[in-house]
Amino acid sequence: MFTSIKKRDGRVVDFNETKITDAIFKAAQAVGGEDRQIAMELTLEVLKYLKQKYNGQLFSVEDVQDAVEKILIENGHAKTAKAYILYRAHRTRIREARSELMDAVQEILRETNRENANISNSPSAKMLQIASAASKNFYLSRMIPEEQAQAHINGDIHIHDLDFYGKTLTCVQIPLGRLLREGFNNGHGYIRPPKRPTSATALAAIILQSSQNDMHGGQSFAFFDRDIAQFVKDASDDEVYQAMEAFIYNLNSMHSRAGAQVPFSSLNIGTDTSPEARKVVKNLLLAYEKGLGRGENPIFPNIIFRVKEGINLNEGDPNYDLFKLAIRVASRRLNPTFSFMDSSFNSPYGCEVSYMGCRTRVMSNVNGPEVTEGRGNLSFTTINLPRIAIKSGTNIDKFYRELDRILELCINQLYHRYRVQARLKVKDMPFLMGQHLYLDSENLKPCDEIEPAIKHGTLSVGFIGLAETLKVLTGKNHGESAEAQEMGLQIVAHMREKMDEATERFHLNYTLLATPAEGLSGRFVRLDRKEYGIIPGVTDKEYYTNSFHVPVGQDISCFQKISIEGPYHKYCNAGHISYVEFSAPPIHNVEAVEDILRHMKNSDIGYAGINFPVDFCMSCSYIGVINKDECPMCGSIDIKRVRRITGYLSTVDRFNDAKRAELYDRVPHRLLERE
Repeated sequence: MFTSIKKRDGRVVDFNETKITDAIFKAAQAVGGEDRQIAMELTLEVLKYLKQKYNGQLFSVEDVQDAVEKILIENGHAKTAKAYILYRAHRTRIREARSELMDAVQEILRETNRENANISNSPSAKMLQIASAASKNFYLSRMIPEEQAQAHINGDIHIHDLDFYGKTLTCVQIPLGRLLREGFNNGHGYIRPPKRPTSATALAAIILQSSQNDMHGGQSFAFFDRDIAQFVKDASDDEVYQAMEAFIYNLNSMHSRAGAQVPFSSLNIGTDTSPEARKVVKNLLLAYEKGLGRGENPIFPNIIFRVKEGINLNEGDPNYDLFKLAIRVASRRLNPTFSFMDSSFNSPYGCEVSYMGCRTRVMSNVNGPEVTEGRGNLSFTTINLPRIAIKSGTNIDKFYRELDRILELCINQLYHRYRVQARLKVKDMPFLMGQHLYLDSENLKPCDEIEPAIKHGTLSVGFIGLAETLKVLTGKNHGESAEAQEMGLQIVAHMREKMDEATERFHLNYTLLATPAEGLSGRFVRLDRKEYGIIPGVTDKEYYTNSFHVPVGQDISCFQKISIEGPYHKYCNAGHISYVEFSAPPIHNVEAVEDILRHMKNSDIGYAGINFPVDFCMSCSYIGVINKDECPMCGSIDIKRVRRITGYLSTVDRFNDAKRAELYDRVPHRLLERE
């Protein structure tokens, strides 16, 4: 009857009516049908319809599918028609995904994606990004439930590290001390325990790299000073300094992930008062202060100095001199950042709580001991908080109803991802699980599933744009209005309550995260501007404000900003960070930095840092604030600009467009109420 048909790509091919019968029969089978004869009879009806409508003219695959739907419905096969429509939609989505993938590959080949400021622009980085695009495409079209996938695609939520959805976990606090004492195997043979500090730090760098290759997120040592101390008992300061200098060099040059990036490394230090640990901390900080080979600011590791009353906070405390040194180094190099063990939510754990540079915190545990080491975040998903407010207007009841709907969707999506991760095997993460870095992984065999270990990890829901959300709901953000601040705290407390309820319901560690929105901040606002237009104070920038932060361009003092943001930390048990911004390195005003840190401690902040520009001329090694495009000393335009992006440091050339816009808008925070 028909000889040709036009395909979607424009090609004209031979017509095959058997394909119509096969498609109808598959749809019928999906709803319990078993009679192929009926499918053949319906095919004849479809052919009659096509003959009547097109009368010998060429028609397309889409035309045939429309005809099949019509004939099925008209002949009383509504269930089969529905199954056929769903299958057709699924196939359409797969085709679109393939097309989108090719577009993404074309873009990557032009320039490496800048969602991750730690990824270089090398050929291996481009290959990594192409693999990433393919993985995202697969998970959205083939694995993630439809409602959850669509919520990510349209910007209601953002599934972080989507490319690793079913491959691995996010991050871990590595039990460095045990690995160094017992030795380990990273694939080609046993590495025996070290005896000297230089060997210990060399192996520590290898451990970070090996673990990073098994995961997609940060790698951290929870007690670096304590764990290295055992190898410096009879070592001189010079030997320990050389070990720390080499360690810093390694972490800024030793690439992982197919050579595309160095490990996201963090070290927690500061509360071990033994002479050996003090020697470790002192020389680590001095080596970091000196910088890299020509004085460049190190990017890694992110050093986190624990602050604890009675140990290092006050004069007379045994490590107070190290606290002062940490302040001096931070005032020059942006690191260390500072974690506060006396905050209301950290103090019950003594000095056990450790952070990562991205702000991640893992502590409470419904499935085992409440410890830091051997645990990490499994995955996290962020909700588009401003969109919920935009859709609700000033109707608070409507806002909370929609918020609860999106939170529940995220909770279920995280559980789906957990079930996928739980089925992974030890051999899929040979170092992380095979060398027993994760709690309760020591009794697992290579082909065992990893759920007995990862039940100790956390599943986190994050949020972004509280400031813009409050602008919609109240007309002002929480840095402008006490009423908005009160509402902001109520919203975040409500989200934390939902996480605690999910923890009880699923018996898994659901937590609330103050999202480190690197690539995400621009994505959400771009989608919302397209949908809702330009809304002053909400969608009129290239980014949404990070988590619960006061907007970066707001004229406010350091102490005001800290007082406003401090109360949010206790609700965000998956991680949080606050910072203050200086116009230049405060190397001549370290007393002010110490005053700020003490105010942070008194404001119940858990984790914080100080920000300022650090610019370095790659030609003459001049370091300072370079406001122009050329070095004031030699005129070179080869300038390296280091800034803090989401907790970690990075160079500005690796920032995406949204983060560049945010950087441009940042204003220094005043030291006094009015300067």
